[in-house]
Amino acid sequence: MPYISTTWFGVFLHDGRRILKKKLFPKDPEKICGILKEISSGKVLEEEVELAKGEDVSTREERLSGIARYSKNVPHLDIEPTDFGFDHDLLREALIMLSKDKVEEELCREDLQVIQLIKGLKELRKISNLLMERIAEWKNIPAHEGVESLEELLKDVEKVSDGLKKRLEEKMHAIAPNLCSLIGPTLGAELIALAGGLEKLAKLPASSIQILGAEKALFRYKQGIGTPPKHGIIFRYHLVRSLRTKKRGKMARFLANKISMAVRADVFTKKRIDDELGREVEEMYSSLKRD
Repeated sequence: MPYISTTWFGVFLHDGRRILKKKLFPKDPEKICGILKEISSGKVLEEEVELAKGEDVSTREERLSGIARYSKNVPHLDIEPTDFGFDHDLLREALIMLSKDKVEEELCREDLQVIQLIKGLKELRKISNLLMERIAEWKNIPAHEGVESLEELLKDVEKVSDGLKKRLEEKMHAIAPNLCSLIGPTLGAELIALAGGLEKLAKLPASSIQILGAEKALFRYKQGIGTPPKHGIIFRYHLVRSLRTKKRGKMARFLANKISMAVRADVFTKKRIDDELGREVEEMYSSLKRD
């Protein structure tokens, strides 16, 4: 039974010792970079399909299980790229290109843009508060000429803030519609920022989401100081903070579970489940309010 094996320089059909057929890749670092990218994303290459066609082949790569029989017992093909005119400098160039592409893709991630937007808004809010405080103090003195320049600056800061807020809402509706609908774009963006990304947030257990933003309190508790935190920034959600103190922990726990479901749907299934989740959160709030 023949086996199919893929290396960075080509695809080979072999019997464990001898090469029966081969499809070599172009000796071009850019093209090899593209091939490596396809392999890492789980795609089956055209060269692999061609070699496997009409053959009863086995493979040790799960990626190729659609065109070959998957088995961990497939023998390793011991070949060197130099045997086929390929040198390691070619691979090095291709890997450098691949690394650069991955960095660019990472920088273009929309959730990273959301993180920068929410951080920018928080900084502008601080600046706005400082300006308002300074203007109020200035106006308290008899002669306050020159305060107009600070007022103009405050208007500019608020204008930029409004622009960033609008962009943040657009981004959140695009990348996390369930999360955005459930708790709002600003709080949703802050959770994404604290988790370090949308996918990272989706992989967190609900218990961790519940206390995001309360890391200092959790650290103190682990050092034997105080009590464990019942909630982090999700306390800002109106249906949590409007409850009596003893009910907030239960509401925060329930909300964190629904946030987890919302963000996992946004990342993995892309299904809209926000109406159902929102209804369940409202029902829990009403129940706790009555008790």
